[in-house]
Amino acid sequence: MHSDPQRRLRWLVWLTLSGTLLTACVILVGAWTRLVDAGLGCPDWPGCYGKLIVPDSEHAALQHPDAPLEPFKAWVEMAHRYVASFLGVIVLSVVALGWPLRTRKGYPWRLSLSLLLVILVQGAFGAFTVTLKLWPQVVTLHLLGGLSVLMVFFWLHLRLRSIRQGSVSSGAAGNVLWYAAGGVLVLQLALGGWVTSNYAGIACQGFPTCNTHWWPSMDLSEGFHLTQTVGPNYLHGQLHADARTAIHMVHRLGALLLGMTLLLLWWRYRHIKQVANALVGVLCAYTLQVGLGVANVLLWLPLWLALLHTAGAVALVLSLGWAWWCWCYRVSVREMAYSMPQRDELASRYS
Repeated sequence: MHSDPQRRLRWLVWLTLSGTLLTACVILVGAWTRLVDAGLGCPDWPGCYGKLIVPDSEHAALQHPDAPLEPFKAWVEMAHRYVASFLGVIVLSVVALGWPLRTRKGYPWRLSLSLLLVILVQGAFGAFTVTLKLWPQVVTLHLLGGLSVLMVFFWLHLRLRSIRQGSVSSGAAGNVLWYAAGGVLVLQLALGGWVTSNYAGIACQGFPTCNTHWWPSMDLSEGFHLTQTVGPNYLHGQLHADARTAIHMVHRLGALLLGMTLLLLWWRYRHIKQVANALVGVLCAYTLQVGLGVANVLLWLPLWLALLHTAGAVALVLSLGWAWWCWCYRVSVREMAYSMPQRDELASRYS
């Protein structure tokens, strides 16, 4: 009976790790769905032409005569929904398993509830993505929502693992520089989502110039007009060339700002070995992501390379999350000796 909480913790650690990995897969499947133009492969939600599996063409024509069935795209879209639904089951399992531990001191129950809330909101955005016909605002928020699920899952996994190991936070939740780096990363991810949802990935030809100019013709007001009409089919985008160029160029400038912020963060903590090593990992992920972005422009956005660029965004989010965790839970030899009684006390509560 005494070992039941420990068993629950062990299961929760594995479930949250599985959820983190599956969330990364869901994000990549979602990117693949968008890249093969399958986002509207099923014109309704949550079913596909009113069915839980892709129906035949005759049934589809009766349900939505205005949206002819394309079986490949429909199956791609439904595969994305199936995997996302399984992710929801994992979240519910995490909440259910954690229920008996919710009153124990140190257990991240609120974080577990936050994960449930985020996954529910993300499901709603998934529905709106289809019903609002790939409205760029919703598509961008859907991407940010997926990355939020990823980060909450990962942080919950680290918290639960630290409880099992008896680790103690150093008490440093973050400072202005950490929050600035996180904020710039979120901004850059949002810009990346805005690029993809408006099909501006190859609006600029060439690098480092854009369409043979360092500062090309752009329409910033139209490119970042956030009150676009709801209703038109936004597949392949609705913006003119100068507006898409503006989006693409701002994304490039955002990448530059992010790189400067990450370098500043590393410089500030380069003397703390554990944190510095983690930040080197962040810089490596950032460098790889920039290289993938440049390659996508020069090679005209091939499918496999565009997917790798999405994977690079996932790696960047996880690496910065890990670096932040190392900052919050860094333990020197002196701190370890001081916190050992606290560790023992915390571990005994779950044994």
